Amino acid sequence: MKILILGAGQIGGTIAENLANEAYDITVVDKNAKVLEELRDKLDIQTIHGSCSHPDVLRRAGADDADMLIAVTGSDEVNMVACQVCYSLFRTPTKIACIRSSSYLTREGFFSQDHMPIDVLINPEEVVTDNIRQLLEHPGALQVLDFAEGRVQLVAVKAYYAGPLVGQQLRFLRTHMPNVDTRVVAIFRRGRAIHPGGDTVIEADDEVFFIAAREHINAVMGELRRVERPFKRIMIAGGGNIGVQLAKAIEPFFSVKVLEVDPRRCEELAETLNKAVVLNIDATDREALLDENIEQCDAFCAVTNDDEVNIMSSLLAKRLGVRQVMSLISKPAYVDLVQGGDIDIAISPQQATTSSLLTHIRRADVVKVHSLRRGAAEAIEAVAHGDSKTSKVVGKTIRDIELPSGTTIGAIVRGETVLIAHADVRVESEDHVILFLVDKRKVAAVERLFQVGLTFF
Repeated sequence: MKILILGAGQIGGTIAENLANEAYDITVVDKNAKVLEELRDKLDIQTIHGSCSHPDVLRRAGADDADMLIAVTGSDEVNMVACQVCYSLFRTPTKIACIRSSSYLTREGFFSQDHMPIDVLINPEEVVTDNIRQLLEHPGALQVLDFAEGRVQLVAVKAYYAGPLVGQQLRFLRTHMPNVDTRVVAIFRRGRAIHPGGDTVIEADDEVFFIAAREHINAVMGELRRVERPFKRIMIAGGGNIGVQLAKAIEPFFSVKVLEVDPRRCEELAETLNKAVVLNIDATDREALLDENIEQCDAFCAVTNDDEVNIMSSLLAKRLGVRQVMSLISKPAYVDLVQGGDIDIAISPQQATTSSLLTHIRRADVVKVHSLRRGAAEAIEAVAHGDSKTSKVVGKTIRDIELPSGTTIGAIVRGETVLIAHADVRVESEDHVILFLVDKRKVAAVERLFQVGLTFF
């Protein structure tokens, strides 16, 4: 597959890095020659210097025979024009674009083949907002990922001392919870992946990924760590696009305060939000935070457009007594530096956006993809097709499927029924199969596993 990526910024660079080691022909276009040179030295890909929406530049980049266009520049308008050019001049089959402005997104019918021919719209702010909202609904979780339209969730938690299962073998999970079905699909211990088996012993500080039906998630979390009280009071640092979207999403359910340093923006936020309190405060001002009783807050979400402000305000909030702090961090080096320290959760917007894009890039019938652990691991929801003669999975039990090393099937969704993937569960045609890969280099092997033989057609 030939993929043309427009924009070598944080999102474009992350996508290129995720795909470069797979069997894709990648070309990246950008106006910044220095960034392109760094990307070319780092990855074995082709780069083209020039304007991302100009037909001659797109032609030089190979748009006339590209299978997919991914427009992720910092300009909505450039992304839209590039998609229009590729549709009109080159008939590019699939066009994906990042569109951030709500002015475009709220125009019903605008994005269609008759008007603006974009096949898939990605709104990075919306993706990040949804991630944070899920974390606020599950106190203590490091990640919460939806599959099968929310019927199944994959959750990462850190196992704490005195947790009921710490020091126990995984097989005792069913003894502790006879009425709840769940499966641990991966454990990361001191940064290294451990393939879980029935005799695997959970240790304190393990990062445990488990899968269960949505209604059982909090019960399973309580077995791995101390039970957290539900969040009630949330403080959001930053009133930009993500800050306002997050406040809108959670203000019906939580007591919300939004901190914004720009007085004019504060007035706009006050008119936009219904219940949230808007405060003209610098999120790094210790005395101002104390005046607003920050020690009584359950969660602090730093979502400004400045990594340093997000990190410093989160560290300050933690020192002042906030139970859980989350920080939006764009620079990958910063994410690795702060994750797991005083900052409970570091959120990477480019990784969140990459997950949304990968869903449309993967071969076979892949419904959803989540990129995990800074792109090293993946969780995939794939649909099984065919029959026992044309498929490598249909008609087989979990124990009989030849999975690539480091790959675990966590659950199967059959219609409205959620089946946790124990060894004797049999895969049927049209089942949604949810897999966890500790090594994303095995993605191609998983894709081949779910491709249907020619006799099916």
